[in-house]
Amino acid sequence: MPNRVHSDRRLTVRMTVTLFLLGLLYVAFIAALIVLLKSWVLVVVVAAAFLGAQYWFADRVALFAMRGRVVTREEYPELHGVIDRLCAVADLPKPVVAVSDMDMPNAFATGRNADHAVVCVTTGLLRRLEPAELEGVLAHELSHVAHKDVAVITIASFLGVIAGLIVRFAFYSQLFGGRRDQNTAVIFVAVMGVSAAVYSISFLLIRALSRYRELAADRSAALLTGRPSALASALTKVSGDIARIPSKDLRTAQAFNAFYFTPALGKEPGLARYFSTHPSLEQRLDQLGRISGELGEAAAPESHESGSGSRGSRGSGTL
Repeated sequence: MPNRVHSDRRLTVRMTVTLFLLGLLYVAFIAALIVLLKSWVLVVVVAAAFLGAQYWFADRVALFAMRGRVVTREEYPELHGVIDRLCAVADLPKPVVAVSDMDMPNAFATGRNADHAVVCVTTGLLRRLEPAELEGVLAHELSHVAHKDVAVITIASFLGVIAGLIVRFAFYSQLFGGRRDQNTAVIFVAVMGVSAAVYSISFLLIRALSRYRELAADRSAALLTGRPSALASALTKVSGDIARIPSKDLRTAQAFNAFYFTPALGKEPGLARYFSTHPSLEQRLDQLGRISGELGEAAAPESHESGSGSRGSRGSGTL
């Protein structure tokens, strides 16, 4: 279904190239496992089952892991109202709306396509953000849905997931029936090596794609709402609050960083930023500053500014 969210050809090209490279890697990975394990039926069936499960049930898994629950309009009328207006402006089908009872301020979108999407926000986010800031965050998540990159990341990450599972399964279980002969040891080492290599390559490819898709979603959200400064204010506020949460309290959430509005990092990642799912806060704010200049937006508002005016369809002229 066509929509009016700002298209990004560079994002489309990068997603296509990444999926192509991961596809080649996937074929090579399956072929190597077939040769090593001498059972193509087992390998193909297991791989297909994992892919199908991840594609069809990723939204439910994410909601369950993050303690999210679907909420009605009666429970959260303002949240539903903002999403209704953004979907009307963007010409998108309305996603399922969910709320996670977590103090960590964040949001994520998941689902295999726009007709089966879920947008979830935490209660911590709802408490902290002004209406205009919340609108910017929700526009960011809806941009992910419109660009179909939620499904792309889900599929792309499948290869790394199955490779990682094979490494763990081979290491912690008696994969080869407990035999200790030399041939078994060679096969064991080969499977571990191939799986580890595939996981490493897919990890780097997906992280690079993920960082760009976050910048693309920021840009689309800024153009959709016409208020890049409100999104910048939300980014600054959320990132600062997350940085003050102890790292031990963020460990569960970090497994889902690729889906979040901003990553659950307890401190400045240093060199790890090059392997992060998100670009740095500075990169995101710099881009939003440039967009603000392009739109001729007035000086950035303070975070306490009333957002009532931003709740309408103000961005419809910028699409």
